[in-house]
Amino acid sequence: MHGRNRSDIYPGLEVAIILKKDQRTNKLTYGIVQDILTSAPYHSRGIKVRLEDGQVGRVAEINVTEED
Repeated sequence: MHGRNRSDIYPGLEVAIILKKDQRTNKLTYGIVQDILTSAPYHSRGIKVRLEDGQVGRVAEINVTEED
């Protein structure tokens, strides 16, 4: 599931985000949502969130497990 709808995202949710520095490569960073930073109900590139470890990026996937 893509992270474009704010209603699908909530604190404690496991997500994969794309950090600003990784936008060209689409490298995913995995973590748990701490805060939702986008106030709009929809964003075409993904809802911006802050993970529990402090990293900020746009949600690319919801409910994912990191693949090695």
